[in-house]
Amino acid sequence: MKIVSVDIIDVKNPLQSAVSKWRPIVVRINTDEGISGFGEVGMAYGIGASAGFGMAKDLASIIIGMDPMESEKIWDKMQKKTFWGQGGGTVVSAGMSAIDIALWDIKGKALNVPCYQLLGGKCRDTLRTYASQLQFGWGDAAKKEILTTPQQYAAAAEKALADGYDAIKVDVNEIDEQGVAKKRNLYGVFADRELMVGYKRLKAIRDAVGDEVDIIVEAHALTDTASAIRFGRMIEDLRISAYEEPVMALNHGQLKEVKNNINIPIAAGERIYTRWGFRPFFEEHIIDLIQPDLGTCGGITEAKKICDMGHIYDTTCQIHVCGGPIMTAASLQLECAIPNFGIHELHRYALLEGNRDTCKYDYLPKNGKYEIPDLPGIGQELTDKSIAESPKVTVQ
Repeated sequence: MKIVSVDIIDVKNPLQSAVSKWRPIVVRINTDEGISGFGEVGMAYGIGASAGFGMAKDLASIIIGMDPMESEKIWDKMQKKTFWGQGGGTVVSAGMSAIDIALWDIKGKALNVPCYQLLGGKCRDTLRTYASQLQFGWGDAAKKEILTTPQQYAAAAEKALADGYDAIKVDVNEIDEQGVAKKRNLYGVFADRELMVGYKRLKAIRDAVGDEVDIIVEAHALTDTASAIRFGRMIEDLRISAYEEPVMALNHGQLKEVKNNINIPIAAGERIYTRWGFRPFFEEHIIDLIQPDLGTCGGITEAKKICDMGHIYDTTCQIHVCGGPIMTAASLQLECAIPNFGIHELHRYALLEGNRDTCKYDYLPKNGKYEIPDLPGIGQELTDKSIAESPKVTVQ
């Protein structure tokens, strides 16, 4: 089997105008045996996301004619041949990730098995899932139901509990009391007044749901080391399951300082790439819940290695999932096959109809749990309509 062409598709999506110019970039690798595999660049949002399209195109040019079953060989070639790949970084790693996921999709289809079978088989039949991004309400991101008061946060948490979830992730600090994002002073030793706003919201959630729900606190690295520690100490009595990205992971020493000064497990990893990037966090025992993103960390090939490395250091894993349905399906395949799985992320975008309609199959959790797709490969593809309507470039 040989790779004969690669399509890089800028998926047309209603969310591009409704939600932060949402822009899934999908790679379709085509073979001489008529089997095609789909992967996704994990840069669907944020300034610079369009760079993923160009990187996937450049990488596609060096894999034409290769055997798609030799994914390890292709991964190594992409990392070394590009020169920049050896140093890591989001854009190069994201392009590699999309191609790698598509190769695993081809493998599964060629052998007529789900990818999880090729990863060692299932460790579990369902994946416990948390509901996330509380500040936009549960599942209706298009309406942007901004929550501001502690009572509103508590009511949203109660709705999640009623919908069958026993775990939530919430950012209580990003939105100010007028509903404006990223306008609060969360930086430095004089941030306590602002941090107390977040504490009151979080306490209202805990008081509302009691001990029935696990709570992950999302910080998006909006706090510096001093304020991250102060907020962590404020919320220790609220029985927080994990404190996600209290500071930027670029300086692992700062994240370690936070961990050493609070009694809450640390979650991070969505902005760490390849096993080389994760290495110091494992060796210095900094992260308790690792969160590699299949679309940026190096694909299924690399994420499996990262999760296995983490297992050595007693870390649990939650794949970061903030992409289209292809990314969701690929993540489910890996998460069910690793022994140190912790929980699955249900991002608000995954619930939106405009996002879900771009692909053939509609996977959603039932009573707070995902079932695992049993179709060959990753179990997801773009619809013919999506491919026809979306701008694309073919490399051959």
